[in-house]
Amino acid sequence: MIRIVLADDHHIVRQGVRVLLEAEPDFAVSGEAATGAEALRLAEQLQPDILIVDLMMPGMTGLEVVRHIRERLPQIQIIILSMHANESYVIEALRRGAAGYVLKEALTADLIRAVRESFSGRRYLSPPLSEHTLQAYLERVQRDSFDPYKALTSRERQVLRLVAQGYSSAEIALQLSISPRTAETHRANMMKKLNMHRQGDLIRYALRHGIVSLDS
Repeated sequence: MIRIVLADDHHIVRQGVRVLLEAEPDFAVSGEAATGAEALRLAEQLQPDILIVDLMMPGMTGLEVVRHIRERLPQIQIIILSMHANESYVIEALRRGAAGYVLKEALTADLIRAVRESFSGRRYLSPPLSEHTLQAYLERVQRDSFDPYKALTSRERQVLRLVAQGYSSAEIALQLSISPRTAETHRANMMKKLNMHRQGDLIRYALRHGIVSLDS
């Protein structure tokens, strides 16, 4: 069962999306939020697989929600639901870590596919965004000489430093006041983003980039 939380400041929109999603036998909407702050609270409380969040909400935008969720709950996949097809919004959502971007004018099948693709760890953009926007995003990454360290969240950077200093996941959890499972998730995501598989490689990377020193 794929557990989903919906966040949109319009009650009618939330209800309509909920009906569409729950028509799928393996989807379950476990909570609804009307603000970004409420979306964060429900995400922490319910730990859904997918968070579908409106781009524009009062108080905290969907982009801000993406940033906070990526730092606190990186295991949750986030889909932006928006009426805005502006390329800059889409690229910024991808940069902050959104797994999907679906236009409100899209077909029901697009949202269903976005949930399934995101749940499987793949990125999804609803047409007509897909090909052109992804290409623009990739060109921007290449143009900026993308450093994978920049893709790490602040929490992942903390974990990187502690792993390089020899701390285990259990010890990292105590240091950061998080659960061992969350520490292990941050560690796995950080290693994946840096494309590293062994602790020795990670230590050399941290030393080379000045993240830790031989004296630390």
